[in-house]
Amino acid sequence: MRADRLVSLVLLLRQRGRMTADTLARELEVSTRTVLRDIEALSAAGVPVYAERGRHGGFSLLPGFRTELTGLNHEEALALLTAGSARGEQAFGLGSALASAMRKVVDALPESHRATASDAARRFLVEPETDLLSRRVVTEEVPGTTMREIRRAVLAGHKLRIHYAATDQAPRWRTVDPIGLVTVRDRGYLLATRSGADRTYRLSRVSAAEELPEPAQRPNRVDLDRIWRDRCARFLSGGHVAVLVRTAPERREDLLSTAVAVRTAEPDGDGRLRLEATFQDLRHAEWALWQLGPDAEVLSPESLRTSLRDRAAAMAARYATVSDSAAGSGSTDEFSRAAGSVRT
Repeated sequence: MRADRLVSLVLLLRQRGRMTADTLARELEVSTRTVLRDIEALSAAGVPVYAERGRHGGFSLLPGFRTELTGLNHEEALALLTAGSARGEQAFGLGSALASAMRKVVDALPESHRATASDAARRFLVEPETDLLSRRVVTEEVPGTTMREIRRAVLAGHKLRIHYAATDQAPRWRTVDPIGLVTVRDRGYLLATRSGADRTYRLSRVSAAEELPEPAQRPNRVDLDRIWRDRCARFLSGGHVAVLVRTAPERREDLLSTAVAVRTAEPDGDGRLRLEATFQDLRHAEWALWQLGPDAEVLSPESLRTSLRDRAAAMAARYATVSDSAAGSGSTDEFSRAAGSVRT
């Protein structure tokens, strides 16, 4: 790993010019002391790194220095292959490997193309941390050592021990046969079998993992996309509630972000959308659809329509008596009109 870090250090200095020890440490995810030791090692090996003191000082390479350092290692190649998945490099713990691989790719470009490519890369932003409504994208974190053990077992085809906390249960150790890794909306999952039965484990609930030497019981070839579709279908068919709802088109994404799944979506007669959405249970459905207010109308089931109507009536009653300062403001009438939009 140190050899890869030394290569990355040289490539950073080649591509960015003068850099301080603190900046190098942040880029390489190590301490400043480690960076200083690495620079000493490079100098001892004949790499012309020199230091410039002062306010704008730092470390640089002699102009024109070039060596062949662009061979991708296994982790870097894997990172590039998975980078096409939205934020996949973060979900599978490959962020550092991807950064290192991309430095090598840029360094392998001809000098005349390097600046153009770097500028072009700055023109694209994929999956920023916040959306237009300033909502932060929450990426579930998995400890790096845990993710490496899981990844190694998946790729090597070995059994895996995981310390896993299922919903409403205390964490305990399980031994599984890993099949593959999936990331969906910034959530990572391990697909596996346990004693021959299909199992899906959320990576953020794995606190520790250990690759075992025994081979996993799994087929040599795998269609991960088909397996994921099958497991999703089984998940949606067990214990969930289907809701038919009409909603304003501009609230479609809000509904998608709270539902477990949306099976159908088609235009309705008055410019609205008619969707069949799946929720965990009636309580989840009531909470999610209440957030949409009068922009959504539940068509079925009737029990959900009733609970939303009763909730709106209770809210209207709570605010029916206004304070003296609010008297005459018309707020009661406005709220009553809003409550009346929940049809019975």
